[in-house]
This record gives sequence, structure tokens and C-alpha cells, in this order.
Amino acid sequence: MAERNSARLLLVDDDPGLLKLLGLRLTSEGFRVTTAESGHEALRLLAREKIDLVISDLRMDEMDGLQLFAEIQKVQPGMPVIILTAHGSIPEAVSATQQGVFSFLTKPVDKDALYKAIDEALAHTAAATDEAWRSAIVTRSPVMLRLLEQARMVAQSDVSVLINGQSGTGKEIFAHAIHQASARRSAPFIAINCGALPEPLLESELFGHMRGAFTGAVSSREGLFQAASGGTLFLDEIGDMPLPLQVKLLRVLQERKVRPLGSNRDLEIDVRIISATHRDLPKAMARGEFREDLFYRLNVVSLKIPPLSARAEDIPLLANHLLREAASRHKPFVRAFSTDAMKRLMAAGWPGNVRQLVNVIEQCVALTSSPVIGDALVEQALEGENTALPTFADARSQFELNYLRKLLQITKGNVTHAARMAGRNRTEFYKLLSRHELDAGDFKE
Repeated sequence: MAERNSARLLLVDDDPGLLKLLGLRLTSEGFRVTTAESGHEALRLLAREKIDLVISDLRMDEMDGLQLFAEIQKVQPGMPVIILTAHGSIPEAVSATQQGVFSFLTKPVDKDALYKAIDEALAHTAAATDEAWRSAIVTRSPVMLRLLEQARMVAQSDVSVLINGQSGTGKEIFAHAIHQASARRSAPFIAINCGALPEPLLESELFGHMRGAFTGAVSSREGLFQAASGGTLFLDEIGDMPLPLQVKLLRVLQERKVRPLGSNRDLEIDVRIISATHRDLPKAMARGEFREDLFYRLNVVSLKIPPLSARAEDIPLLANHLLREAASRHKPFVRAFSTDAMKRLMAAGWPGNVRQLVNVIEQCVALTSSPVIGDALVEQALEGENTALPTFADARSQFELNYLRKLLQITKGNVTHAARMAGRNRTEFYKLLSRHELDAGDFKE
């Protein structure tokens, strides 16, 4: 349970006098108190501050306590809310608790009853949080369970974490679990794929820009470092970040300041960095494609997620979990896999890892008319997956490889000529060849 001197309460009431009085009373009990005079103000505070519990009046103009509760659950599901009202009734109390309000108290509130409700709400949240942080990760694999224990430990500090794993292994889900286990869990978790955007757009997304900073910048916009303030910024596929941006990212991590494009002023940032990649970054460093100093900034703690094929014991657990989720959305009558269907799932290679398993099960649920998914349907779905589109990063890498081979064939291995045709200098072109393990000499006649 959160200690009183660390628990932060948000009080919401459109009566400033009552708000101040209750705030003073709770502050004297050791709670850290923030106040809001409307539901809209409360939502703004929740978006930027760490709050453990909301206590709201029921009757308020514009947005009443139950409407506020509904809005809170959209942005922070599970946030405990206590409703206070001077006009309490049994039907209102029943309605409030059915909707998920933690407690419904009638004014004037007995202070002991209020403190008891607060302590119970905080204890309930702590108990739920203890397991909720990892609820999206379904596993019984000893390797994964050890990783989760490491994740829980590193979540207690703000050290940078680098997650390595193949595409589809769930690196972002793992990063989000670390965020949920941390003291930053009430603040934003924001993810960006560093390999999915061209360099100028990625720079603007990360650091923000001022109006007029570049063509089309008709208004100023905050970057993700600012948007994630107080929370976690997840830099997915960090190994694909262009070198010039790596330099700027390193500066931000060193100075804990960010400068939007077109600005001459640095802004302080408070954000935890978790990054991920499917690439071998030490090899990328050796090829000059990734900065060594940035690597050591990001790789304070390293977590490597094994491919699904290396944890076969998780396949039945995951398959049944995903089946329940898919069935609840589409066909509630679907209940299970046949024995042969599960054997086929266990025997599959899963090159696309958990992401591929999700797709296969979604397809099976979509196509079945039976409560039990049979072997033939799983076989059909797996065959369809074999012709599925690759990830963006894999497709781009394959395109680069084919393009470079074609260039070298046309130029008969002449690197100067090939680099000119590609619009790259020789140094950059050699780095591309090295990345794809191509030797120009193999194409000379």
C-alpha cells in the first residue's frame, strides 16, 4: 500500500471553500494533495501529474462526478475514484459502485470513514498494480519469468534499458510493462518507431518544432520528449536511427534538455528512455552505423527477449489466451483448439513470433463455425501466413539488398559509379555494402 507521505490525492469540487478545507484536512494526515475546481481541470492535471487516487464531489456544473469517473477510466483505467455527495441515496450509491467507483460517501463525511476508504483504495491499487504491470505478458517460460523479474527490478530506477529481440517478440509490450511497474506509470508511455520515418520527420517528432522552422510548419508543435514528460519514451528500432539524429539524441540524453527545431532555447525534460532493436548493435558499431557512445548511454541494462520458437512451453498458454481474446470480440461460441490443432501450433516454426501467432489465431476465429478449431483450419492459416507481408523494416532491408545487387551488376562492381547512381558518396555506399554483407569484388568481370 502507498504510504500516506507518498500517496498523491486529487480532490475535485466546484466549491473552493470546501475544496480548501478538505485539502487542509488530508494534508495534515500526511497525504500529498492536488486540487481542481472542475472535471476538465482534473483531467488536465491527471494528464501531466502522478496521481494515486481521485476524490470528487458528485454534483458539479459542466461535468459531474460520475461523468468525470467515466472520462478518467478512458485515459487511466483502474484509477480508484471516491465520490462524495451531500445528496446521497441508495440508488445513486448502487449505480456508482456498479460503474466501478471505489467508494460512495455522503457529506458531511465522517473523517474516519473517509480515511478508511482512502487507505482501502490505495491498498487495492497497490495489490492490483503488483500483478497488473505484467498482465499483458502471458508466459510460464523460465527464461521469460527471469526477464520479468529483471524488468521489475530495473523499473524501480530510471536507468536506460535496451531491449533486444526479433520482430514480433513483443518488445514494446515488455517496455510498457516496465513503465507500468515504475513510479512513472501514471504518466504517459509514448512509443515511436525510429526506422519508420524519414530523418527530417523523425527529428521533428522527437524534438518538436517552432512555427516556420521548415516549409509546412504553420504552427509550433511539442515533440515526444515533451509529450512524455514524467513518463517513458520508447524508442523502437533504435538501430535504424540515422547517424545525424543519433548525435542529437546523445546530446539530449547527456544534458536532459531538448531544443525544438527552429528554437534557440533548450527545454528541460523529465523522461525515462527505453529503447529496442532487432539488430546486432555491436556489429552495427563495428560497421560505423551506430555510435558507440550512444550505445552505452542506452544499454545501461540489457534485456534480450527469446523468439517464440525458443519457448515452446508458452505456445499453448499464449494460444488459448489469444483465442479467448479473439473469440470475445468476434465469436463468443468459440472455445478451444482440437488436440491435433494444438500439436500443429506447437510444431510450427513461428518466424514472425508472437505477432504471427496472433494473426493465425485471428484468422482461425474469423473462419470457424465450430466451437472447436480443428487442425485443417490451423494448417490453412499457417499456409496463409507463409505468404504474408513482411514487416516494414524487413521489407526495406530486402529492398536495399536487391537494389544494391542490381547496382553492382549494372556497374560490374565499380563502387564509384554505383555510389554516383545511388546518389551517395563512397563512404556511405561502402557502409551500405557492409550492412548487407556485399562485396563489390564479387560483381567484377
